[in-house]
Amino acid sequence: MEKPIYASLKSIGAYAPENIVTNYDLEKIVDTSDEWIVKRTGIKERRFAEANEATSDLATKAAKIALKRAKITPKEVDMVIVATISPDFFCMPSTACIVANKLGIVGKPAFDISAACSGFVYLLSLANAFILSKMYKNILIIGAEKISSILDMQDRNTCVLFGDGAGAALIGVTSERRKSIVDVQVSSNGEYQDFLITPGCGSRYPASQEVLEQRLQFLKMKGNETFKVAVKTLSSDVVEILEKNHLSIDDIDFFVPHQANQRIISAVGDALNIDSQKVVLTVQKYGNTSAASIPMAINEFYEEGRIKKGSKLLLDAFGGGLTWGSAILTFNGE
Repeated sequence: MEKPIYASLKSIGAYAPENIVTNYDLEKIVDTSDEWIVKRTGIKERRFAEANEATSDLATKAAKIALKRAKITPKEVDMVIVATISPDFFCMPSTACIVANKLGIVGKPAFDISAACSGFVYLLSLANAFILSKMYKNILIIGAEKISSILDMQDRNTCVLFGDGAGAALIGVTSERRKSIVDVQVSSNGEYQDFLITPGCGSRYPASQEVLEQRLQFLKMKGNETFKVAVKTLSSDVVEILEKNHLSIDDIDFFVPHQANQRIISAVGDALNIDSQKVVLTVQKYGNTSAASIPMAINEFYEEGRIKKGSKLLLDAFGGGLTWGSAILTFNGE
């Protein structure tokens, strides 16, 4: 009898640039304060990549760690997918192709997706589907961002929120259901596309002197509107995926939300009555790293020895698009 095929999170890896930017550093650039930032976001510091570091550089470093921990060589990787809203190049080549080249992965499919802060959950959905279809056995997924490259450092409402970093995971095959990705669900609603948007330099507003003067090449956000929709959506999404899989929050070892804002995370945790000890929180250290935030958070708790082989994780993300998604899976790394 043929063994069943399931997808499994085999390893995790992350990389954060060395350059730490504190709230006090930002006080010197824009009209803000450490007290204001911490009270509204919980963020105390974030990392900004150096001028000569691109998103692919961050992604490659995270990927190497994930591959080493999975005991997988680059030649054994069947596919590379990168989630990012800050790619090395606007149109082409994809950041995934660049990363694959840096890793020595040749002749395998590599492509990017754009789902903003929900990017890693979208990657899990894709990898899970490819493995369940038996097309591939080892898929390298990476959420990577150099958000500092699209931040308007004159806009105090956005420049204090984001940071740079990358998180990678190797999704492989298992025949044991208890070690697998239990479920992934992803959604979107373009009606709220202007809540989080980078307006300029696309086909809607092509690069021009006027676009640059209006600073449309930078990320824009409607903070209050985003906050309200995020809390409601994230909470309902968690309830839905748990009920769908006949699980309760007590069955979950760690809740790993997108690290956007500590107030959002706390509000969702309170709405779902989650034990605070189960909530993975790294926003205070790295800020919002968009598609990289969930794998970076998993990696942080893994390196601290808290997330271990067999830990059941509940992921929940919300981002520009608007996009959102959740996943239930068992961490199967060593």
